[in-house]
Amino acid sequence: MKPRIGNGYDVHRLEEGKPFWIGGIQVPHTHGAVGHSDADVLIHAICDALLGAANLRDIGYHFSDQSPKYKGIDSKILLREVARLVREKGYTIGNIDSVLALQRPKVMPYLEEMKTCLAEVLQIPVDDISIKATTTEKLGFVGREEGVEAHAVALIFG
Repeated sequence: MKPRIGNGYDVHRLEEGKPFWIGGIQVPHTHGAVGHSDADVLIHAICDALLGAANLRDIGYHFSDQSPKYKGIDSKILLREVARLVREKGYTIGNIDSVLALQRPKVMPYLEEMKTCLAEVLQIPVDDISIKATTTEKLGFVGREEGVEAHAVALIFG
C-alpha cells in the first residue's frame, strides 16, 4: 500500500448571534462562523486534507458555495461524502491530525466530543483523529476574535 498525505486549511469570519459549529458539534459561544454551509471550519479543513491526499481537487469543487443545494448544509454530510469519494477511489483513511486557532471559546472541554463525532462520520477509530487548539496570543484576525481557522493533515493508504 502506498501512503498519501493531504493538507487542508479553512478560515471563517465570526459574527455575533450565529450558532458556532465546530468539529461537527455546536459549541456555546456568543459568535458563530459565517459561511454558505454551517461554516464548520474544522470539517472543511479535514475535507480538503482528505480530498488533497486522494488527488480529488478541493471542497469548493465538490460542494460549490454558489449552489443553493449546499446553503446551510450540515458539514458532516459533506465530510461523509468526501469519505465516500476517497474510499471509492480505492483508499483507506489512516489518520487525521488537526489544529484549531481561536481565542474564544475555549474548546478543550469539547475536543473528545468532536473526535467522537468525526470518527463516527468518517467510520474510523476515534484514536485516529487528533484535534489540538491554540490561540494566536491576541495577534491577527483570530486574536481580535474576527475569525477562526483550522489546519488539517490526512494520511490515506491505497
